Amino acid sequence: MNRMILGAFLTLVLVGVGLFWWQGRAEVEQAAPPPVEQPAKPSPEDLPTTAATDLRGPAPPEATELTREEERFFRYDRNRDRRITRNEMLSTRSDAFRKLDKDGNNLLDFEEWAVATAQRFDKADANRNRELDLAEFATTAPKPAKRKPACRC
Repeated sequence: MNRMILGAFLTLVLVGVGLFWWQGRAEVEQAAPPPVEQPAKPSPEDLPTTAATDLRGPAPPEATELTREEERFFRYDRNRDRRITRNEMLSTRSDAFRKLDKDGNNLLDFEEWAVATAQRFDKADANRNRELDLAEFATTAPKPAKRKPACRC
């Protein structure tokens, strides 16, 4: 008998909690702002029509052929102003940094590397304006490596 009374009491409590929760959600939804009005979709008569054959888009950009020297130049010219500043030249010389280890101890001070690169830059800067143009930069090109024959005939 006690179980039935306890079950009925718990049922009434759960129904009461459910009613309060339901009533609370209704009040929240009543205080909510009205929904934003959706813009009306244009009717098919309002849309412009034309034949697709009359349409022409912009011409695709044409790629210019660069010489090997120009490609090499633009690897250093970061801001594409057709001038290489000392900072641009120094910022991309990490491979040369590895080659400057004269004593072979795998250690190289940054100052040693920067001095060697700055000297190379100064040697290439013929007009001493502290910028390299394309002709001046061409003098810094590495010597072509000797290729081994492809076959051993």
